Amino acid sequence: MRVRFAPSPTGYLHIGGLRTALYNYLLAKRHGGVFVLRVEDTDQTRFVADAEQDILDSLSWAGLSFEEGPGVGGAFGPYRQSERSARYKEVAEELVRLGKAYFAFDSSEEIEAMKGRHTTAENPTPRYDFNTRLEMVNSLTLSEADVKARLDRGDEFVVRLLVEPGQVVSFQDAVRGNVSFDSQAVDDQVLVKSDGLPTYHLANIVDDHDMQITHVIRGEEWLSSTPKHILLYNALGWSAPQMAHLPLILSPTGGKLSKRNAEKQGIPVSVQQYIQHGYEPGALLNFLALLGWNPGNDQEIMDLEEMASVFSLDRVGQAGVQFDLQKLSWFNEQYLRAKNTKDIAESVLPLVKDRFGDYSLGHVEGAVKLMIERMTFEKDILDAPYLFEAPTAYDEKSVQKRWKTDSSDLLTAFSSEFESLSSWDAASIEGCLKAKVERDALGLGSIMFPVRLSLTGEPSGPDLFGMMELLGKNEVLARMQKAANELR
Repeated sequence: MRVRFAPSPTGYLHIGGLRTALYNYLLAKRHGGVFVLRVEDTDQTRFVADAEQDILDSLSWAGLSFEEGPGVGGAFGPYRQSERSARYKEVAEELVRLGKAYFAFDSSEEIEAMKGRHTTAENPTPRYDFNTRLEMVNSLTLSEADVKARLDRGDEFVVRLLVEPGQVVSFQDAVRGNVSFDSQAVDDQVLVKSDGLPTYHLANIVDDHDMQITHVIRGEEWLSSTPKHILLYNALGWSAPQMAHLPLILSPTGGKLSKRNAEKQGIPVSVQQYIQHGYEPGALLNFLALLGWNPGNDQEIMDLEEMASVFSLDRVGQAGVQFDLQKLSWFNEQYLRAKNTKDIAESVLPLVKDRFGDYSLGHVEGAVKLMIERMTFEKDILDAPYLFEAPTAYDEKSVQKRWKTDSSDLLTAFSSEFESLSSWDAASIEGCLKAKVERDALGLGSIMFPVRLSLTGEPSGPDLFGMMELLGKNEVLARMQKAANELR
């Protein structure tokens, strides 16, 4: 089995592209096959200089390694279409020689004039096809001598596929079953553009054939192009690979998850945006895998190896699937909590130092342990500034509602109790506080709230006694006294 992920460097890798790459990767791993990366860079008008590097970096971040491709090599290279022009020219000439394609010399003005002549209410978008090609300037209507003269003179031309009407183009799709098209609905597609570069359609099938690709897994948006590809395979006498067209990823409000409507709803579009936002690669892949595929059981959390062991195309659905950002956040939380807290602390230490000053790795890891159940991303540790610096203000609503006339006196009294502790750990602090509450017949809430507010400035937060242990006796006593004085 040989599969390929073939993105175009016309922009940064889209989240839908990462899902396509993932499905190709999983299928190859399941069957001991080869995962190929091919860069389809024939569209020079939309070419983005750093897009290829972004694709490579994004796949590397996600852990989707390829056996063949740019920078890796392989027996079927080169793996950039811009470096394979001679091969496409050779195949295009063969198609013309076989009478399956032809040279077309029409200017854009002549094509527009043709469309104007044929536009009717029943046919609002006329095409260059069997109905119109014999009135155009091409090698089907010109003499052989005239065609040669034009080519020798260097006139601009394109090569078009000759599509005859009356054919039923059928193929078996691994996701959608049998798919059929009437050739009458297919235009004489351009195969080689006037700049000499191949279109996606020609380059795609030539590369898939030459690279011995056995399975083509791609998005549903390419389904309508498949008849052109099947016709090309047939014209060249080649066998087409197994096709599989993945369901669309839909926005939460419906419709394809385009860049525009995704940004409107606060959904990152490019993989780089997910990286910058702090998503765990495993969480994003796990989420994307289940966005159109199910493993046949209720298991949700799966690493790459587990997914590959059960992945199959027959469990990929046909219906579009809505992108659920909340569900992705849930996945990220599960993956974050499964990580080693020391690793998280090492990752966020530079952020903490930049925001709060010099803190030890041990202190940061302690903060992570306290906050891990409240975090969605590693950087969320910054949302608990009180673990690194004293609060400068206290939540007004909480003070008005819950700060009593005796709260300051209670803080001062409990400060004295804490000061006498010889051992400063969570268990000792809790025991000391509860003993005084019982001794003085106090309500637990009457002191727990003032202590928490004095330490954090907020009415809620992580485990109080664990936080007090982390902050240290001197810092805790200083914060309690400060709050007692300011809120008295």
